[in-house]
Amino acid sequence: MAKYQFGFIGCGNMGGALVRAISSKIPADHILIADRITDNAEQLHLKCGVCVAADAVQVAQEAQYIFLGVKPQGMRTLLTELSDVLKKRRDRYILISMAAGITLNSLQEMLDIPKTAIVRILPNTPAAVGEGMTLYCCNSGVTEVEENAIVGALTAAGKVDRIEESLIDAGCAISGCGPAFVYLFMEALADGGVAAGLPRQKALMYAAQTVMGAAQILMQSGKHPGELKDAVCSPGGSTIQGVIALEDGAFRSDVVHAVLAAYEKTRDLGK
Repeated sequence: MAKYQFGFIGCGNMGGALVRAISSKIPADHILIADRITDNAEQLHLKCGVCVAADAVQVAQEAQYIFLGVKPQGMRTLLTELSDVLKKRRDRYILISMAAGITLNSLQEMLDIPKTAIVRILPNTPAAVGEGMTLYCCNSGVTEVEENAIVGALTAAGKVDRIEESLIDAGCAISGCGPAFVYLFMEALADGGVAAGLPRQKALMYAAQTVMGAAQILMQSGKHPGELKDAVCSPGGSTIQGVIALEDGAFRSDVVHAVLAAYEKTRDLGK
């Protein structure tokens, strides 16, 4: 039987965010972590109380749910390193990949262990504050009980949604890459406010709170964003003039192309 319920190999920005979130819901001594940058692991130990492994191999030996928080380029090397260790295990384990673009079948091929239970998850950085969006899909080796355990833990980081693997890269282009696009928008909103005379910190606060509030209205009302936009645009008012300026600059088209560019790059990462 596994000594730890959850194990993390790689605790950078994304892996670390999930460790912090999950450790708020699961007892810290049920979580084992390893990172090639030892300071990352030590800081998480000090902050969350999680256990620190000697290396990735120990996590692979002792954890039931093993999160693989390495970049796509490093996945083959990691799974080759872990393959012999995992082949020797006689208890149940599940691999959970966070690498964009690498399919369940590709992960299985890299590992070279038939019928391994594998889950793909694509979280985003707002998981660090419990407001993340995590997409996931499973292969046929994952049981319903195991899927529920993973989803239950990930809800500490925000919303979790199962999606067909054929659509997960498209979803990631919004949820995974989208925060960067939103930050650009908020920075631009604040820049506009500064140009109009506002102090920078006030402009940033107004921009961030406005984006957060608008998102909450969209989620809670269930209304189409176009309908919500129309409700803010009074006839002959200032808001509609701003919308016209955005349309003149091809704002919506630029956002669509940004998502498509991110999607194509994500697909390339898996090749």
